[in-house]
Amino acid sequence: MNPIPSPPHSAVLSRLGLGIDTGGTQTRWAIATIDGKIVASGTTAGLTALQLNTLQGQAEFGQVFAGLAATAHAHGSLQSVRAGITGFGDQAHHVLLQRMLTDILHLPSQAIHLSNDIEIAYLDNFQPGTGYLIYAGTGSIAAFIDETGQFHRAGGRGYLLDDGGSGFWIAREALRHIWRSEDEDPGWSEHSRLAQEMFKALGGGSWDVSKNFIYHRSRGEIGTLALAVAAAADHDETATRILKQAGAELARLGLAMCRRFGDKPMVLSGRVQELHPLIADSLRQHLPPHISLRRSVCQAHFSAARLAARQLRTL
Repeated sequence: MNPIPSPPHSAVLSRLGLGIDTGGTQTRWAIATIDGKIVASGTTAGLTALQLNTLQGQAEFGQVFAGLAATAHAHGSLQSVRAGITGFGDQAHHVLLQRMLTDILHLPSQAIHLSNDIEIAYLDNFQPGTGYLIYAGTGSIAAFIDETGQFHRAGGRGYLLDDGGSGFWIAREALRHIWRSEDEDPGWSEHSRLAQEMFKALGGGSWDVSKNFIYHRSRGEIGTLALAVAAAADHDETATRILKQAGAELARLGLAMCRRFGDKPMVLSGRVQELHPLIADSLRQHLPPHISLRRSVCQAHFSAARLAARQLRTL
């Protein structure tokens, strides 16, 4: 893990709220005092709620959360938790994770609040009812929390069905193009900047290397291959096209929300926007001019920590 230095002794003794933001690539955590001041933060391994469907995945959750808790407890008395978990929503997952965190953190269940990670990211950018969040990391989704607190989504269906415009999607589109081109013209990849960047990231240019990576690595690890697509984009037409299409896919999510709830401002968040300016530029071009769009560096673990700290006032 990668925590920031311990706070002063006075902060160690105070009541603290723990915020957790899990994604397919990494899990980020932060600790806040009751007045909302962030006093510690760090990262650990990525997690998704899909892992909870297997005993091995449940063990992985327990291991990551136990390590996180041990580090976080060193900063003081944790008395409330707000956790956002990618893919979360199943009632069985809720019961399992509530029990797991209660045992690991030695807290009563009413001190632990769980949701999907996108709800926290939304609240990090909007008050309920005021806008749409388009979030693109390993996966992709558009989110809206209405004035009553009801969560609405477009996309976020997972990499097997969609996740258009996400890091995983960008990597998959690039690999699909590379191997289809090799089928039609063996040796084509030797002259492709996109292929060479991808093969460098994969660790080799054979089909066996690609196959072993695709079918034996996590979706978060596969999503990191989008970095190679971005590295080729200024010199490769196919890479450029894929990144522009990613922007169009993300615009589709925002426009789906507009059709359902009316035009509202949008925020693009998540690490995909950091890959290359082409993605956000393409997203903007696919939206009507009157809809405002801004980019946000998501600090959802900080937002979760502040929400947890706010809960301290009711405990």
